[in-house]
Amino acid sequence: MLKLRSGRTLYYGKGDVLSYRTYAAPLNVQAIPESPFTGDSNIIFAHNITFSVSSEVLLTSFTEGDNTQVVATDSMKNFILRQTASFEGSTTEGLIAFISERFLERYPHIDAIEIKADRLPFSSVTIAEGSGWSDSQLVFRRSHNEHASASQKWIRTADEIKLVEQESALAHIQLIKVSGSSFYGFVRDEYTTLPESFDRPLFIFLDIFWTYAEAEDAADTTRSRYVPSEQIHDLAHTQFHSKNSPSIQYLIYQIGRSILKTFPQLAEVRFESNNRTWETIVEPENAAAAGVYTEPRPPYGFQGFTLTQADLEEGGDPA
Repeated sequence: MLKLRSGRTLYYGKGDVLSYRTYAAPLNVQAIPESPFTGDSNIIFAHNITFSVSSEVLLTSFTEGDNTQVVATDSMKNFILRQTASFEGSTTEGLIAFISERFLERYPHIDAIEIKADRLPFSSVTIAEGSGWSDSQLVFRRSHNEHASASQKWIRTADEIKLVEQESALAHIQLIKVSGSSFYGFVRDEYTTLPESFDRPLFIFLDIFWTYAEAEDAADTTRSRYVPSEQIHDLAHTQFHSKNSPSIQYLIYQIGRSILKTFPQLAEVRFESNNRTWETIVEPENAAAAGVYTEPRPPYGFQGFTLTQADLEEGGDPA
């Protein structure tokens, strides 16, 4: 939240700035064992951007109706869209850094910016070509599965324009594991009706957030320090598949340790998870037998957890 030096909250901006850039610079990253992802052609580089500004000189626009220092939100929208065309990088983090720095240079009376961009994922369609199949480089379909995002806060100091907060994320992950999860040994008293489960389907909604030890690494692909969201979700998939987890809490802890071990340039990884485990209608006779389930009834359980590099000093192999 943007605040003045007095501590007063003051900001305004533009949301849902939908930007569909074509042919951004291709992204190339180092492979990791848990993921086939090594890059993105970025033929469609699309985002939904939220942008807000703050400044001491804007106070009178609230208190006196004085608009002489107000940059219209329509102008913000046009600035974001046109600057996106000039961006020569290949990542969401790089794009919002580019827009923020350019905006603060263009409008020197603005003191601070908060910006967030949700990547709008498009995947190429598969086409018949000769005797085989290939990915089209012309036709893409909009995906409504998980998406990457990034947020940053920039401020103007006496000497420089400075990035002071950054976070990358992978949101709206939905994963179901049909066997190999359990939940038992919890507190049982007069309020407990939930039966213990020793092998259950586990359906989770999951958001993963990560920050870099050096904020500039978030926008830098030249030193192989950038962490792509595609490799983050492949690490999560691997841990969910391989671990026989006694709880969602333990699962996200193992995913977090795996991420931090793979990417030591990250300072922190944070989780918000939601338990949407199906309600059993027909109990399967064994792990591979037929079962029938339906949507769970609300309310839903949720979890939140943060890990840092210090957690890797504890016992347990995240691999």
